[in-house]
Amino acid sequence: MSSIKSVCSSGRAVGAMPALEAGPRARPQRAAALQQQLASQARTRFTGSSKMYVAGGNRLQAAVEAAAAGRRHVPARLPTRMCGIIGVFKHEGEANVEIYEGLLMLQHRGQDSAGMVTTNWAKFHEYKANGLVKDVFSKQDQLDSLKGSVGIGHVRYPTAGSSSASEAQPFFVNSPLGIYLIHNGNLTNTDQLRQLLNSSTSFFNRHLRTSSDSEVLLNVLADEIHRAHQRCLLEDECDPNRKKMDMVFEAGEATMKLLKGAYSCISLIKGVGLVAFRDPHGIRPLVLGRRQGRRGEEWCVASEDCAFGPIGFERVRDVQPGEMIIIDEQGRLHTRQVAQCERLTPCIFEYIYLARPDSVLNNIPVYNFQLGLGTRLAERIKQRGWDVDLVCPVPDGSRPAAIQISAELGLPYREGLVKNRYVGRTFIMPDQRLREMSVRRKLNAMPVVFAGKSVLLIDDSIVRGTTMSQIVDMVRNAGAKKVYLASASPPVRYPNVYGVDMPTRSEFVAHGLTEDEICKVLGADGLIYQEVEDLVACGRDLNPEIRDFDDSCFTGRYVTGDINEAYLRNLEEQGRGKRRARPGRKASLASM
Repeated sequence: MSSIKSVCSSGRAVGAMPALEAGPRARPQRAAALQQQLASQARTRFTGSSKMYVAGGNRLQAAVEAAAAGRRHVPARLPTRMCGIIGVFKHEGEANVEIYEGLLMLQHRGQDSAGMVTTNWAKFHEYKANGLVKDVFSKQDQLDSLKGSVGIGHVRYPTAGSSSASEAQPFFVNSPLGIYLIHNGNLTNTDQLRQLLNSSTSFFNRHLRTSSDSEVLLNVLADEIHRAHQRCLLEDECDPNRKKMDMVFEAGEATMKLLKGAYSCISLIKGVGLVAFRDPHGIRPLVLGRRQGRRGEEWCVASEDCAFGPIGFERVRDVQPGEMIIIDEQGRLHTRQVAQCERLTPCIFEYIYLARPDSVLNNIPVYNFQLGLGTRLAERIKQRGWDVDLVCPVPDGSRPAAIQISAELGLPYREGLVKNRYVGRTFIMPDQRLREMSVRRKLNAMPVVFAGKSVLLIDDSIVRGTTMSQIVDMVRNAGAKKVYLASASPPVRYPNVYGVDMPTRSEFVAHGLTEDEICKVLGADGLIYQEVEDLVACGRDLNPEIRDFDDSCFTGRYVTGDINEAYLRNLEEQGRGKRRARPGRKASLASM
């Protein structure tokens, strides 16, 4: 399959696509005359008061950059939370069940809402609502109404601003062509893009219905497809109906010049096909899968390849940074590098907390990465000289690291914390006190494991400290003699602005505190963190081609280069965390 490339390149070649006819009664002479008329109108319009279209959109890019450079204050906008996305292309049969099964496999990436749109390329069928996948699509007739052999699906983490179903994805614009889009990540220049889309700088002065950066992204892409269409009209012998795919690739290139931040996207574009693209840094994951169908190759694109197995797809490769993939309506795969391939810098928090252990992201098996964290952390624990009787994980994400630490230290591994699997992750709950109250519903400590023991608790990360401080109390109340803590990740001190639900520094238990001070806040007898250098080394060991990761939540180094103190301060002053209590503080029923 020669059209698939596994490395970033500057190649512009695109696979052939059959010409789309203008209509059964269209005559060549009439088509040529209409083409000439439209081109004349375009020249008249775009050489008047708004000349940027003639320049291929370069002035729009300059306007965005100028707006970003000159901004003093922008309206607060809540960052997007982590999401899961999937797209399926089949030659025959309905895609709805496979998308549903894939979303179930990606449920860990979003538990607030779910949405799906399917198509037979003549009509789109859409449904989205708040809730878990199994609840949103609980009615068989509702799922059956999503007809079509091609479709996309999305799951979303909750937000603190709006939990309205209108914020659920996919998003849609009917012009040009008809475009549905789903997005995982977070744009960091959304406010500037929104201002420009609502001004005369935009092709159509676009109206935006929500505060979502995903809707902004969709409209920027649509705007650029419009521009590509008009540039085609200005060229001699350019028929837009025959150049739809080229126009989308061209629009993808222009869009990536405008966007800042993290984005992995899947889209359905009528007359073109299923489209997938990833930001030039590759911050958020996006994986391509394939299977052999009765009528040819069938395709799947998803946030993680754990979604492939249950629906019969095999992993092919990661979508490359700055790459756009189009699977046309006949099922042929076309790829193009539409943005300069920046150095791949994936978010390292994916491997620690967000991704499933059975996924492989950027050719790094998540499970092996977590085992490596355990190996390196065990060496540092040995140097502390703690008198420990057993190793216990905080379920579920810390298990691989805890198993490895137990083996390295030669200590018993015990599951002393029982998890209630019908309570959501406290990390993603939108209110601090709700998180604190839910911890005791989520976990129960077993006296038969902890009584009279010195316990080493292993967690994958300690973000706000809400869960951990109460777990320490529970383990002590279950009879533990001493409670030591080890975090498989370094202390989280900075916001992740690329799509993870931790926007303000004041929410972190490690904010402004030393390791000893954090230990006192959490109520533990000892605390140790992973070193950033060891964290990055685990990734490099498994994929030597990746030299750097986005580790901004630990180091404050943001790979997109556009995040400064003013940006972070704006999040803190007007964002979600400004009225929250200090992390680690316990809540009582009386305060609710």
